[in-house]
This record gives sequence, structure tokens and C-alpha cells, in this order.
Amino acid sequence: MPAANKDTDGGWRSFVWNSERKEFLGRTGCSWFKIFAFYVVFYGCLAGIFIGTIQAMLLTLSNYKPTYQDRVAPPGLSHTPQSDKGEIQFSMNDPTTYKHIVKAMDDLLAKYDPNNQEDITKYEDCGGEMAGEYKERGALDGEGGMRRACRFQRDWLGSCSSGEYGFNEGKPCIIVKLNRIVYFKPKPPQNNDTLPAEAQLNFQNNVLPMYCTNKREEDKHKISNIKYYGFNGGFPLQYYPYYGKLLHPNYLQPLVAVKFNNLTYDEDLRIECKVFGANIDYSEKDRYQGRFEFKLHVKSS
Repeated sequence: MPAANKDTDGGWRSFVWNSERKEFLGRTGCSWFKIFAFYVVFYGCLAGIFIGTIQAMLLTLSNYKPTYQDRVAPPGLSHTPQSDKGEIQFSMNDPTTYKHIVKAMDDLLAKYDPNNQEDITKYEDCGGEMAGEYKERGALDGEGGMRRACRFQRDWLGSCSSGEYGFNEGKPCIIVKLNRIVYFKPKPPQNNDTLPAEAQLNFQNNVLPMYCTNKREEDKHKISNIKYYGFNGGFPLQYYPYYGKLLHPNYLQPLVAVKFNNLTYDEDLRIECKVFGANIDYSEKDRYQGRFEFKLHVKSS
């Protein structure tokens, strides 16, 4: 039995290193070198092919213009304050319940201060509060340099531009914007027949109108006297198209402020806001595509 173990042990040792044949794990040094050289060349070629493919693909891409936009969805509609789990809840008599909301609104509107838009090399007037046509700024390339942004003054948002934004009065404001898509040109509705009857009064040329209303039929008489600020509740065309972060770093999105002046307190109210346009679609899979909804609960005490 000991002899057998000795033979087995010797065979294993001989496989690891055979001193007679100068073999390590069954191969000579020359054999190991050839295998190593083969795999170095093989994986080197694979890496070269991969790097070459990536470089060839990068040559077809632009730093300024998206190569493929044929499947880009219409822009989403977002709002501040962002609702926690789709709900905005506060007490009008307790500032601590809406202090974080006021801060979020202040942070958003800080760059819309007139003092931050004085540099004429970065900003320009695009008609003031008069809606106009698209503001073309050349091709999507670096030849024209950095594009100037249209000014948008926070004062245009009326009573939703500063202070407590109506939360201390139980008349809260929300600020709405259309999300950015490079070189996207939103098209206004061709006529006001596509708008809800209540929104047709705000229909105007060169503006994408926005409208908020009750989501549930039982809330219809609990939400009223909704006021819109900023181009009469719409997104004007002169702020489009957007040229991207490299060419348009100071771009200011047009804003719409919505103030709910008459709400039933101490109840959950479902509200839906939509933007209307010829190339604005809605999706049941994406609740923020061209619209959003949230629950608003204002406590009276």
C-alpha cells in the first residue's frame, strides 16, 4: 500500500515538473512560449477589430446632432414641485409643511432672475411677452459657436414668481415646463377644435397651449378658477429649437405657472395637465409624455 502511494505521488510530481524532459505541466518552455504568443496575437487582433469598429462608428456621430431621432418620443411634461409618489400635500397654516416646496421653486427660478440674463453674448430678447415664430440659429454644428438663449423673466409668472407661491393662502402654484429634445420643433394645434372647450379661450398663434383640469368627474366642482401665467398658459415657439448642451448651454426653457385659486380643502383632488400640439402624443405607458397628473391635498389646519 505505501508503495502504491509513493508511485501515485511521484506521478503527480512528474506531471507538474519533469526534470528529465524539462517539462512544466506536460509542456516544454518552447511549447508554452508558442501558446502564449498565439493568444497574445489572437486577442490583440480581437481588441484591434473592436477598437476599429468603435472608432468607425464614432466617425459617423456628431458631437452636436443626434444621429438617430426617428424613434424619439414627444417631449415629456414635468412640473415643480415634483410630487412625492404623485401627491402634493401641505397645510396652509403650517409653513414647515411647504418650506421644501418653496425652496424647490426658488431654486428653479433662480436662473430666470433678470440679473442672471444681462450678458448680451449669452442672452437675447426674442419678442418679450409676445409669442413669435421659431428662432433658427443655424445648423447643428460647431461653426456658429455657442448660441444665445432667449430671455425669460420670472416676473412673467405673475403671483407665481416669488414669495410663498400661494401655499400660505391655500392657493398653490405649480410651474410646468416641456422637457428638452435637441432640435425638436413643437407644432401648435392647427385649430382650436382639438382643444377642450374651456381651453379654447386661451388659443393663440405660435403657442402650444396647456390646460389643467380635474381627473375625476366627482372633483369637477371642487377645482375652479385656475389661472395661467407666462404667455397666457402656453409654450411659445421662439424658444425652439433647442441646440443641445454644447451649443446652447445657457438655454432657458419657457415656463407656465398654474395657480389653483379655488380648491376644496381637506380632500384628495386628482388633477391632470396636458400640453396640446400637432406633434404631441400621449402614451398610457408613460404618464409624463405630453401630460402629467397628481393628487393635491390642502389641509385647512
